Amino acid sequence: MSIMNRLMLATALTIATAPMAVSAKVPTVGGAPMYPNKTIVENAVNSKDHTTLVAAVKAAGLVDTLSGPGPFTVFAPTNAAFAKLPAGTVDTLLQPANKATLTSILTYHVVSGRMTAKDLTKAIKAGGGRATLTTVAGGTLTATMSGKRIMLTDAKGGMSHVTQGDVMQSNGVIHVVDTVLMP
Repeated sequence: MSIMNRLMLATALTIATAPMAVSAKVPTVGGAPMYPNKTIVENAVNSKDHTTLVAAVKAAGLVDTLSGPGPFTVFAPTNAAFAKLPAGTVDTLLQPANKATLTSILTYHVVSGRMTAKDLTKAIKAGGGRATLTTVAGGTLTATMSGKRIMLTDAKGGMSHVTQGDVMQSNGVIHVVDTVLMP
């Protein structure tokens, strides 16, 4: 094989494998890539699994906050998590008259600072099997381990598992959770 043919083959292989290498590094949530150079809101609006959360963030007037510099750690409930709430709860919370309650619930899912899964696991181990996280709403979440998964317990005793962690954002990190946490 000539040098020219080898160069053409090497170039073709590089081009063919480059998109795979790039896409492997960018995690997806709800079928959408979550780019680490975009904000929490810029990424969340593209996730088909978080349309309820995005609608709630808009209704609560938190778009500017979660688009700000942060950093924030967001425990982001999926649409399925919101669907576990009693019938009519989401519709009621999205009404303007319930903005304060909705804001309280949403900010209960946010911790100031960037806490990766490794940071959470380390805090749990340092705390003898549990870590207390103070939310932006002023409440607390208790983080524990369930096998290798991080579990969160809210103020009412409700439990939520982190189903996808470490979705890095320019202004923090998202951990996808399977249940809405209640203050």
